[in-house]
Amino acid sequence: MKQNFLTPRIIAEITNGQYIGENEAFDIRVIGAVRDNRDVEPGNLFVCIKGARVDGHSFANKAFESGATCCLAEQELIEPKGPYVLVTSTLEAIKTIGAYYRSLFNIPVIGITGSVGKTTAKELIASVLSVKYNTLRTPGNLNNELGVPLTLLSLNETHEAAVIEMGISDFGEMSRLAQMVRPDIFVMTRIGYAHLDMLKDLDGVLKAKTEAFKYMKPDGIAVLNGDDELLRTYDPGMKKILYGLREDNDICIENIKINIPAYGSHLKELLGAAVAVGTLLGLTKDEIKRGITGYEPVEGRANIINTGEITLIDDCYNANPNSVKAALTSLTTLPGRHVAILGDMLELGEQSEELHHEIGEYAKKTGIDCLICAGVEADNIYKGYLSTNSGEAYYFPTKEKLVSRLPELIKKDDAVLVKASNGMRFCEIVKLLTPNS
Repeated sequence: MKQNFLTPRIIAEITNGQYIGENEAFDIRVIGAVRDNRDVEPGNLFVCIKGARVDGHSFANKAFESGATCCLAEQELIEPKGPYVLVTSTLEAIKTIGAYYRSLFNIPVIGITGSVGKTTAKELIASVLSVKYNTLRTPGNLNNELGVPLTLLSLNETHEAAVIEMGISDFGEMSRLAQMVRPDIFVMTRIGYAHLDMLKDLDGVLKAKTEAFKYMKPDGIAVLNGDDELLRTYDPGMKKILYGLREDNDICIENIKINIPAYGSHLKELLGAAVAVGTLLGLTKDEIKRGITGYEPVEGRANIINTGEITLIDDCYNANPNSVKAALTSLTTLPGRHVAILGDMLELGEQSEELHHEIGEYAKKTGIDCLICAGVEADNIYKGYLSTNSGEAYYFPTKEKLVSRLPELIKKDDAVLVKASNGMRFCEIVKLLTPNS
């Protein structure tokens, strides 16, 4: 019979690891897990991860000083101030621990993926469910093979539901995530041009993301964007609910009269996912409405900031062709001169040049007044914009060169969109445009 909590003994057993430490600490309860010693809270498991620049093993004793109960390590610790479990790979071990710990909870778990809007969908759905249930949601961007088990390990006996974001960039990753999450309901937003260097094309993206269905129970439910042709025709092998703007979807957004306290053309579409999950878990229409109106955007994800000088749309966390087009469309709905500051969309493989060029053409088509581009690939956005006739546009090979000219390019009362892949660090541009932040 499984205990409903973790101890160093259990961790050693399920990971085939070696416990090293005092016997009296063998059965002390472990509460949650972190990989950064600065985030340690009393009772935590500290996971020593070897990064490209920093080795977590060097911070094990700092973690113990902050109250960690135990460490998970893949090399012997030097003069440790507490017990640890020695394993072959801490990354593989934490996934095993996450899967085991998830199995201890008999609560509805909602998995969320997609190329566009999965973080927004996660926040919307969690906001709705929180009206009725104590709901765990993925914090920040912990949606990968390390972040997902860390999220799962923050579950406790007070939680009544969990909303877990699942992000991938290659084949096989979703299978490994789904083996841990075991979602009861799996929500998919749009399939888009993302991670094409590994996934090649839209069919590849669909194939990779739908790996999750192999790890769901027969009575699981797929909640899919019915406006996406690939998802609309996809058979998940279980009950399927379609949502979106099309009238023949199971949940048609046009029939939902709720004002969302946020910006973005994609938000209306994602309402259907929140309504579907809320309805499946027994919320009333009034409860669902309260949850949606209580939604708050995440920093870097279509977050509107009134600086007193301009209206700034901070959407710089990530970018792919679908999300950039949605952001450009949304920008034109705001008052003022429409300025788009765009950077490289990364991991687009052989289609990168073509897809960046299309964004420039689309920006012109939507009526953007001023386009500002920075980055190696963003040169193709600039060229695409100018190919459709002349317009106010600027290109800078680096973000630093853009920043030096920024004060003269932005005018009072402008509506300014900032968007690029996270690796471009356009969050620095957002900070410059919000002097009081």
